[in-house]
Amino acid sequence: MNISSLAILIVEDQVALAENLFEFFEDTHYELDFAADGLTALHLLATNDYDVIVLDIMLPGLSGYEICRRVRQDLKKNIPIIMVTAKGTLPDKEEGFGVGADDYLVKPFDLRELQLRIEALSRRQFANDSVKKVGSLSFDPGRLMLRYGGIASVELSGIAAKIIESLFDAYPKYLSHEVLCEQIWGSPDIETQTLRTHIYNLRQILQKSLGFNFVKTMHGRGYRLQTPEESGNTE
Repeated sequence: MNISSLAILIVEDQVALAENLFEFFEDTHYELDFAADGLTALHLLATNDYDVIVLDIMLPGLSGYEICRRVRQDLKKNIPIIMVTAKGTLPDKEEGFGVGADDYLVKPFDLRELQLRIEALSRRQFANDSVKKVGSLSFDPGRLMLRYGGIASVELSGIAAKIIESLFDAYPKYLSHEVLCEQIWGSPDIETQTLRTHIYNLRQILQKSLGFNFVKTMHGRGYRLQTPEESGNTE
């Protein structure tokens, strides 16, 4: 792959759609692989590096949800994942984001919109990965490692890592719901409950691993990073 190209894995069991995607992305800027089922997709992901995954949910063998979960938990890869599916209800989207998807596109969709989302996710993937620090709290985007006090640490992935990175970048200011969703998913029009669910899950992880949840709700405004020192809790 040349330095300016994007390696994309298309996981889709509808051959006609897969052919349309290959035809649309057929230029030197993209290099595409294809899997028509979940097991083939996992094999390709375990043996190759990709910049973005375009992942259907209803697949033979393993569902897109299960593939996404295994990519995050078993393979420990933070590859941007766009789920493309006819399953367009809010619970469907919550499940997709809950297992680590970065974006969600409901069929039928415009191929140009998919291209824009791929480009947006790839730009964020290759953004500056230097260690970010706020007081005794630090986050390494390259390793997805959050450390507190130089001792306690936790490895984040998927949406949780993106939320923390956005809050680090904004500190000491807060981020509104719309701005945070724009930075994470590339769109401000994400359901409020979806973001709240991710914030809740992130807080549970941080409280369990580091003893403090670090994410403060600014009622009616949004969220900001908060250290134990700021809250008066230094234990």
